[in-house]
Amino acid sequence: MFDNFTPLLFIDSLIIMGYKFATKAIHAGQHADPTTGAVMTPIYQTSTYRQAAPGDHKGYEYSRGTNPTRKALEDCLAALENGRHGLAFSSGMAATEAVLKLLAPGDEVITGDDLYGGSYRMFTKVYERYGVKFHFVDTSDPLQIQEKITAQTRLIWIETPTNPTLKLADIAAIGQLAKAAGVLFAVDNTFASPYLQNPLDLGADIVMHSVTKYIGGHSDVVMGALVVNDKVLYDKLFFYYNACGGTPGPQDSFLVLRGIKTLHLRMQSHCENGRQVAKYLRTHPRIAKIYWPGFEDHPGHAVAKRQMRDFGGMVSIVLKDASLADTFAVASSFKVFTLAESLGGVESLINHPATMTHGSIPKEVRERVGVVDNLIRISVGIEDIDDLLADLEGALK
Repeated sequence: MFDNFTPLLFIDSLIIMGYKFATKAIHAGQHADPTTGAVMTPIYQTSTYRQAAPGDHKGYEYSRGTNPTRKALEDCLAALENGRHGLAFSSGMAATEAVLKLLAPGDEVITGDDLYGGSYRMFTKVYERYGVKFHFVDTSDPLQIQEKITAQTRLIWIETPTNPTLKLADIAAIGQLAKAAGVLFAVDNTFASPYLQNPLDLGADIVMHSVTKYIGGHSDVVMGALVVNDKVLYDKLFFYYNACGGTPGPQDSFLVLRGIKTLHLRMQSHCENGRQVAKYLRTHPRIAKIYWPGFEDHPGHAVAKRQMRDFGGMVSIVLKDASLADTFAVASSFKVFTLAESLGGVESLINHPATMTHGSIPKEVRERVGVVDNLIRISVGIEDIDDLLADLEGALK
């Protein structure tokens, strides 16, 4: 699957040439502790660092700006995305906001009409108040993006696959539009993870992750990340990262580093279980519609096949002839799946977007793109597939 995956990366002056994904996940950015030889990166639980003289230090001054445990994680994240510079944040929303801080009043942003509710809330309730204009379009159609590009456009922000209806955007095509217009192009890669998709390779300037999800993978950390190649862009983002302070602590960084070591194994299982769940649900009499990009008749299947290495573990369904109460009853009837916010953990989760992750989006806006009251989003975990299918059957009854 990764035979052509041979990047050239520079991480802490260490050249990683030709190493494939699993090797990078386990080793990139991580070195044996020079004091003890510890193989695992230590938790540097410190706020400050001794200086031999003012400005004479070992690269660390104060842990809001830089911490050795966090730096190891950032370098590893950069390596997984085939990027040169990584930044870890206290949440995915903190990472998103760091990108928006690059904007000024009067600037315009083109983004998706099927968007995570938290991003929509930040765009419309926070940054529109400061004079930034957002255009919400169907990003699966590059022409709709092209039509909105003006002299004021500064950023194109997309999700692919989208949350929760799993639309696909052609990263390479949008990247060409952005480059021609001199516009920054950012991709929220949360649903795919760097195991399945690397937007920087396809023309994006910025990759954002809610590290909370697949990268952390164990539902025990809230964190976000940005990865870029351009040093000037990195320096601008680092300024806001340090100045505004939305950075994670060393304990969380350590936990994510540990989680990353099995990312490739977990994603393989998520994808296989997701495939089995999608195939099972497609013919179920209680399902009116199913969203999963692995089906050949999915509108974005060709794009997914071209830019992703597999189709992921996210599946969304619309229940047939189900009221809101009916949908609540189904969502509350699972025994293995857990009804909860979030996604991408080892455990399988059920989510009701209309009242949970997308509750901040007005009803008429979300329903226009298919986020209806009887839609359920499924994050397929890595449990035994027979148990997952039996649980789905029981809840759907």
